[in-house]
This record gives sequence, C-alpha cells and structure tokens, in this order.
Amino acid sequence: MTELIDIGVNLTDKRFQHDIEDVINRAKASHIRAMLITGTSLASSRQAIALCQQYPGFLFATTGVHPHDASSMTDIVMEDLASLSKQSCIVAIGETGLDFNRNFSTPEEQITAFEQQIELAKSTQLPLFLHERDATETQVQLLKPHSQQLKGAVLHCFTGDKNALFNYLDLGFYIGITGWICDERRGLPLKSLVKEIPPDRLLLETDAPYLLPRDLAIKPKKGRNEPAFLQHIAMTIAHLRDITVEELSMQTTANTRRLFNI
Repeated sequence: MTELIDIGVNLTDKRFQHDIEDVINRAKASHIRAMLITGTSLASSRQAIALCQQYPGFLFATTGVHPHDASSMTDIVMEDLASLSKQSCIVAIGETGLDFNRNFSTPEEQITAFEQQIELAKSTQLPLFLHERDATETQVQLLKPHSQQLKGAVLHCFTGDKNALFNYLDLGFYIGITGWICDERRGLPLKSLVKEIPPDRLLLETDAPYLLPRDLAIKPKKGRNEPAFLQHIAMTIAHLRDITVEELSMQTTANTRRLFNI
C-alpha cells in the first residue's frame, strides 16, 4: 500500500469527537503519511491547532473563515486569523472563497471576507485553501490580479466543469479531488475531467466526515467518511488516469509537499 497525504480532513467535526484517536490510528495503518485539518472559523482553527500539537509532524492545519460564515468576519476576527497563521502547524489560509449556491452569508459579505483572506495569504506567503460553488466567474476575477503574488492555492473538493478547471489551472493553482469521483451519479463529469489535470497540479483529499465514497465495498454503518478511505479514492483516480497507484502517490505527495511546504 502506497503512502498518501490527505489535504482536507474536518477532524474538528463533532462526528469525530468520541473516537478521534482511533480515526488517526486507522489513517496511519492505511499508510496516510500526513493530514491537513481544515479550519473554517476561528473556533475550528483553534481546535485544529490544538490537535496538531498532539500529533506534530503528522497533523497540519489551515486557518480561515468559510464563505458560509463570512457574515462573522470583523477586524478583530482578521487580527486573530493573522495571529493564528503564525503557528508552525498552519500551512494555508482558508477555507475561504465564494459559495453562491447556498448564500448562508450574502455575496457581498463573502466577497469582503474573501478579499481580506487573499491579502492575509499574500502577507503571510501561505497558500490559499479555496472553496467555490456556483461562483467560478466572480472568484476567478477576484483572484486573477493577485495570482502572481500568491504562494499558490488549491481548489479544495473540486467538482466544477471544464471551464472552471482550466480557469484555475491557468492561474497556476492546484486541484483537490475527493471521493465525489467515486459517485456513479454526480461524479461522472469529474471522472472524465480528472484526466485533464496535469500531474504536477493534482492533490488528494477525503473531506471527511463528508463525501464518503459511494462505491466502497463495505460502508461504515453511520456513513461517516474518514482519512483511511483515501487509498480507495487514490485507486479510483489512478485507474481513470491510466497510471499505477504508486505513480499517483509519488506525484500527489510531491505536489502536496511543494504547495504546503511540509
């Protein structure tokens, strides 16, 4: 079994609160070499840092405010994010971006919070950990003037179309692929698109506890995804790209280390 890095795990989610040590041990047993905990708010970013301190060198984290929570953004929150970004385990700014599908925060609030976090990524020289749903055109327009000043970025949990894919690739960004690609209903467009991602731009993630691969032979009783299933996602992607899992592992691990400096 090959070594992989999971770039997107929501370990601060309450669904992990009772057995997080077991989850981490299963990940290690499944040859997951490292994991990035996604920070989506000040509270979850602080929780992520605390977890990283328990597993140094294995857990890393992002710090940011998700577009759903953009209405909570204030100057004080930005100051706190800037402070958290100095922690050695923090390797990216985000999860940030735009979500015009649900609009839990208004588009205006989302854009303001996003622009502030772009500036934080530039000043800290940490890459951006990006979310985007139904907002490709606006998000690309906001990012384009800054692309040369950013340390890099990844489109986390990419499920967009070919136009979105090439827009982000043109900006020099990386693409994160999840178990969405294992969905025989919603994942079909992504199955064909994954071949179009250059080998040096592809990253792997579970987005656990969400997006459990639908084609797992044995599914967990409560439908909870976890990092140990990244091996299954990798096998699916390797098959679709007509390469070995070993080759995919080498490529994506190198890409992850390059982007996040881990």
